[in-house]
Amino acid sequence: MLERRLDEVLTPEERAGTTVLLVGRGSTDPDANAEVAKVARLFWEGRGLAGVETAFVSLAAPDVPSGLERCRLLGARRVVVLPYFLFAGILPTRVRQQAADWAAGHPELDVRVAGVMGATDELAELVLERYREALAGDLRMNCDTCVYRIAMPGFEDRVGAEQRPHHHPDDPAHAHDHGHGPHSHAH
Repeated sequence: MLERRLDEVLTPEERAGTTVLLVGRGSTDPDANAEVAKVARLFWEGRGLAGVETAFVSLAAPDVPSGLERCRLLGARRVVVLPYFLFAGILPTRVRQQAADWAAGHPELDVRVAGVMGATDELAELVLERYREALAGDLRMNCDTCVYRIAMPGFEDRVGAEQRPHHHPDDPAHAHDHGHGPHSHAH
């Protein structure tokens, strides 16, 4: 859904020169804010963007203007502000206004604001899937971003493949000798 909103304001040829600023609601709960950072990283993977940064519209830093400034300082010439909201309302309106105000003071940058995710068939199906999983006692939400289960951009060939741990032989943090000989930690 996020990629669809990105494509509404950006051509495929513009992706490589574009930084996305994913803007979440913001919370006093660090775990909720970390989820926005996780989504930003997953959104960056395999999509050919220059980068994806995060910001929040309330209760957490960085705010939208600070996020846009960070993008500028990192060398962005084009930024798409991508609201991480399901529906329109006061906070997405605030995101749009803050982005417009900041962009007015930085005419050398191309700042575009995408729409909210909105009501989609995929969202309705996801809600129904979660409902069915809850009824069955089969909750697997952490698997929603597993490249071995979901066709993530750039990793489609891994769906259904065997998961193999790997080690880093040159990384001393991954090889330890606990009196039983050296071994590696898989992750």
